[in-house]
Amino acid sequence: MALLKNIEWKDNSNNTIIYRYDMKDDYVSKGSVLTVRDGQNVVFATQGKMADVFLPGYYKLDTKSIPVLTKLMSWKYGFQNPFRSDIYFVSTKQFTNQKWGTPNPITIRDKEFGAVRVRGFGSYSFRVKDAYVFLSELSGSGHSFTTQDITDHLRSVLISGITDAIGESNLSVLDFAANLDELSTRVKEGLNDHFKSLGLELVKFTIESLSLPEELEKALDKNTALMMRRNTTDVEMRLAQADALREAAKNPGMAGTMIGAGMGMGMGANMGKMFAEMSDPNAMNNNGGKFCSQCGANVGAKVKFCPDCGAKLGANVCGKCGATIKAGSKFCSECGNKL
Repeated sequence: MALLKNIEWKDNSNNTIIYRYDMKDDYVSKGSVLTVRDGQNVVFATQGKMADVFLPGYYKLDTKSIPVLTKLMSWKYGFQNPFRSDIYFVSTKQFTNQKWGTPNPITIRDKEFGAVRVRGFGSYSFRVKDAYVFLSELSGSGHSFTTQDITDHLRSVLISGITDAIGESNLSVLDFAANLDELSTRVKEGLNDHFKSLGLELVKFTIESLSLPEELEKALDKNTALMMRRNTTDVEMRLAQADALREAAKNPGMAGTMIGAGMGMGMGANMGKMFAEMSDPNAMNNNGGKFCSQCGANVGAKVKFCPDCGAKLGANVCGKCGATIKAGSKFCSECGNKL
């Protein structure tokens, strides 16, 4: 029978949460010592019952240091004989950068779009807060327990918390991107009690992205594009009208034709107003030309008949502004043009 002298565990892994000390044929004798390093707890158990818990430190095992085990073993005169015990080393360090994601989309009710499916991913960090509770609730009786043994369970807990946090926030899916930090904090606070009941602490939780199904994202992009075009339609129409006016100014005879055709764009009413502005002497060029007294067309200075309506151009019309003047006048009473 081998007697243990120094019980310790040198953790060289990054993912082991619980290590069950391999007793083999060893027995714990009086005078054995236990070394618990920083970031570790040790739990003694016998007959499936958790007994004494040891925090970081150096312990000489005797009746005083293992009172619960002494009671469970019914040692009438204290710890005298070698005994067998299950010894669990529990890592209490923080396990960081644990990834979570939604294997299937979660369905939420959006105030704008109704029921929508959302995918998400991110990271979290946790550690064992209470080794006794954690062993009782999750570890079982295996020889070791790693982060992989618990991630599936924790992922389901996290997704449940995310669903609750989104529902309570009353946020639209369009506002998720601007509120990821707030949602992350809400999820962490909402899951604190559940993690505590497992002997764990959720140290950090981060939502890195919440996304919609591809087909819904395409529909939103299309709707956004339509909204942007709708907001700029009036500007586009005015630009088109301005281009038409520039062409009309180059060829005065085009005006009537363009209005009659309506430009093929439903612009007849607006064009009528803008061409009316063309006849305003203050808006048109003052190049010494005449204006037809019948249709108001801008004609050349030496033209005798209007090229638009064929009316004869009389001397009773100002050649500059088109105003009717009295016979014998030397200057226009409206613009002062010398006749």
